[in-house]
Amino acid sequence: MPLRRDRVETPDGDFWDFDWLDVDAAPGAPLVVLFHGLEGGSTSHYARALLAHLRVRRLRGVVPHFRGCGGTPNRLPRAYHSGDYEEVAAMLAHIRACTDAATRIYAVGVSLGGSALLNWLGREQANASRYVTAAAAVSAPLDLMAAGLAIDRGVNRIYAKHFLSTLKPKSLGIAARFPGLLDARRIRGARTLYEFDDAVTAPLHGFAGTRDYWARASSKPWLATIRVPTLVINARNDPFIPASSLPTPAEVSSAVTLEQPRGGGHAGFARGPFPGNVRWLPERLLNYFATVGAEPGAASPPADRSRQEG
Repeated sequence: MPLRRDRVETPDGDFWDFDWLDVDAAPGAPLVVLFHGLEGGSTSHYARALLAHLRVRRLRGVVPHFRGCGGTPNRLPRAYHSGDYEEVAAMLAHIRACTDAATRIYAVGVSLGGSALLNWLGREQANASRYVTAAAAVSAPLDLMAAGLAIDRGVNRIYAKHFLSTLKPKSLGIAARFPGLLDARRIRGARTLYEFDDAVTAPLHGFAGTRDYWARASSKPWLATIRVPTLVINARNDPFIPASSLPTPAEVSSAVTLEQPRGGGHAGFARGPFPGNVRWLPERLLNYFATVGAEPGAASPPADRSRQEG
């Protein structure tokens, strides 16, 4: 899919890489912003699926890359994390500034990106409506302690090893460029995401350690203060996110719609005969935005804010 890369200077003297889907948009069409997951980007399967649906519907889209995920090492000794609400805020402020004031902006966050987005929504409360009309979080690790322990256990360690295969080289690059900031020996020896977060994520971003990071960056406590219409989708069979850690309607604000299907895994939600297709998720997201955005012909919102389905 042809995307236009835009390198954006950050307020602190670094840069972001934004990948834009430029289409002959329909009059009044909204813009969909996708915040990717851990070590993801515009080439991730969920990003490609969503961008393909946007193109068919003649809607614009953009994938901002967290620092270090655009393919080029960043200038500053900084990365990204699940509670990176300040980065989300700055990215959305840039997008809002270079977009027509009448354009509705819908924000989607997947996995880590969903956690950071929910952190921002809960902190901003009603002020978030200055930047986005509605939002959605998909497979977000709402309780980082529960999710962090789950990914480092059993067969999930295969996925942890996969993430570490790119996280560790990037972090060793930071350690080499900024001597004394990180302990390269600890980075090389990290075998779990807990150990990696303790050696890299926490010291880079002002946390006392992994447990402090997981406690302070979890988005679950912020669900009760969100004021912008927000869809939160979590499969109950997600291998990284224990179903017991998912919120109930009593733990979220009236602006939040919980959707917890029995199947879907982590950011998968495949449907149809084997091997399945990944159309369900982008269709669900765009239909939700059409509903809460009050577009002509939109369906009525569901009466029950918590949905569980097969």
